[in-house]
Amino acid sequence: MKNMGGMLKQAQKLQAQMVKLQEELAEKTVEATAGGGMVKATANGRQQITALVIEKEVVDPADVEMLQDLVLAAINDALTKSQEMMNSEMGKLTGGLNIPGLM
Repeated sequence: MKNMGGMLKQAQKLQAQMVKLQEELAEKTVEATAGGGMVKATANGRQQITALVIEKEVVDPADVEMLQDLVLAAINDALTKSQEMMNSEMGKLTGGLNIPGLM
């Protein structure tokens, strides 16, 4: 039973570290671009888009579909980078263990 208490303490410590890391990741951002930088999306470590910049040169009322594609590409890339950042940071904390429900 002594060993179980130690494991419980380690789990609680890991949980506290994860909460702190999640708070830190919320402050970190990644940026992705599409269309040669004409559309920029910024995401934080919580997988939230925090900014979207569209250069006016890419806005063409005759080709809305292209703009939609660029926006989607930038957002999806930003979210992918955000997920990668989160996985990398969580991997450092968990020592590379894949713990279900954490990532």
